[in-house]
Amino acid sequence: MLFVLLALFGCLSGITTVLFGFGGGFVVVPLLYHLLHVNPATAGSAMQIAVATSTYVMFVSAALATLKHWRAGNLNREYLWPLAAYIALGAVFGAALVGALASEWLRWAFILYLAFTLLDCLLREGFVHGQASARPLGPVRTATCGVLIGSIASVLGVGGSVMSVPLLRRRGLGMTQATAMASPLTLPVALAATATYLITASSDFGPRFVGYVDLSAFALLALGAWLGTRLAARWIGRIDDRKHAQVYLGLLALVLLSMLWS
Repeated sequence: MLFVLLALFGCLSGITTVLFGFGGGFVVVPLLYHLLHVNPATAGSAMQIAVATSTYVMFVSAALATLKHWRAGNLNREYLWPLAAYIALGAVFGAALVGALASEWLRWAFILYLAFTLLDCLLREGFVHGQASARPLGPVRTATCGVLIGSIASVLGVGGSVMSVPLLRRRGLGMTQATAMASPLTLPVALAATATYLITASSDFGPRFVGYVDLSAFALLALGAWLGTRLAARWIGRIDDRKHAQVYLGLLALVLLSMLWS
């Protein structure tokens, strides 16, 4: 039953990554945390393991989603570079801090991050209804936002889409383009953070672990993510822009409730 559950959540991760730009962290982290914190062997590092394994899954699902969006013509290089480089820099810094933080602190950081993002998107103009025209980010905003997104994303085990999607949305991009851009921008976070977790983890949790990464959970989640991206590809660009934004916020609210319940 556990194997099926992991594969199903991996599939959900792939679907939400393609359609909403997130999935690895916001789907996988709550599930793995629920499973790990009841096991005495992993309870003390439940959030660290969930975050590290999530970044591993993120790389697979984001790479597959990037390929789907590239084929659909939804990627805009102007908004990808050098933002991706600054995100990677921030990801290394953030991942290096995770081992020094208590698991429960990380959980509450995750919850507060989600709550702040939801309130910001609901109360500030520009997300649900969008802007009239697209505007470039500018060099200062690119550097500042990139390092901030990478740092927070790697600490919490998410792809940074909860920051990058609202950022690009408020610069005038439609939801299809904004969520499409989140996938390639997730790749540097996943790659830099995963490498850091593999190198810096100091605890030995057993043969199925490398550092903080649970390899068996990763394999099942990645397989499900591959299937999910294939299922979601047919819906790219077919969702009404305003409804797309509303569903995005609804999914974030569900994840927030899940983490509060745990």
